[in-house]
Amino acid sequence: MKQKIAISVGDLNGVGIEIALKAHKQVSLMCNPIYCINSYMLNQAVKLLNIEIPKDFNLWQVDGEFSIEIGKVTKESGQYSYDSFMSAIALCESKKADAVVTMPIHKEAWMMAGLDYKGHTDLLRHHFKKDAIMMLGCSEMFVALFTEHIPLKDIPSFVTEDRLTTFLTDLHRSIGDKKVAVLGLNPHAGDNGVLGNEEREIEKAIDAVNSSIGKELFVGAVVPDIAFTPHFRANFNYFVAMYHDQGLAPLKALYFDESINISLNLPIIRTSVDHGTAFDIAYKSEAKTLSYINAVKSAISFI
Repeated sequence: MKQKIAISVGDLNGVGIEIALKAHKQVSLMCNPIYCINSYMLNQAVKLLNIEIPKDFNLWQVDGEFSIEIGKVTKESGQYSYDSFMSAIALCESKKADAVVTMPIHKEAWMMAGLDYKGHTDLLRHHFKKDAIMMLGCSEMFVALFTEHIPLKDIPSFVTEDRLTTFLTDLHRSIGDKKVAVLGLNPHAGDNGVLGNEEREIEKAIDAVNSSIGKELFVGAVVPDIAFTPHFRANFNYFVAMYHDQGLAPLKALYFDESINISLNLPIIRTSVDHGTAFDIAYKSEAKTLSYINAVKSAISFI
């Protein structure tokens, strides 16, 4: 029997619903998708796209009606994307779905709607009271983020042995016995303290976790500017970045279209596309489906 996947439709002023509709036939061969959207909003979207709703497009009612404003940031679209996501989570919690796959939301739209979360992962942490780990990538390369949406100036004080030890332990529990390269924070990984002391905290955490699990699975602190070179990546598929852009800039340069986002260390399975709302191409029938299809495949593999 095919698994049931709850699809959170994301910001309806962006590309998410177009991608869901465009990929529906292919996704339906892999699972039974449940789209968290009401018929009023779906009909409005397909009219703008000038397409028909597939006959087997299974909806889960998410209350709310507003006018889609293509490519605009609005509190209404922010609120609806939040409500769609919460409905998808509820479907998993009630065992009506086996996993959640999310389309992109817009953080400013959430803020305009009065929502205090910085994104899906932040909301999941608050909802489940768990330290969710954000990992992005594809089969060629996965990057787990030690810090995500915090200012760069705050990161050095956040890099401590205790925090990293907990993070690496949770990551190992989630992905198993994979070899993981842990990046340094500073240029040249600090040059033995010449450019900073944060790498000493990183190395102490690596030693503690490797000792705890009885295997040398975590390696580092790795010099950040060589970590993503072909020679280094020949030996590693998994990386830990100290901050958002350190890990995601090279990932998106190499694997933008196929990468996905996975939330680890949670009681439910959640995967997502690894791209934004793409307001510039919304409702132009130009959005690509590969990241979404890979997110569905990954969700099924984790079930």
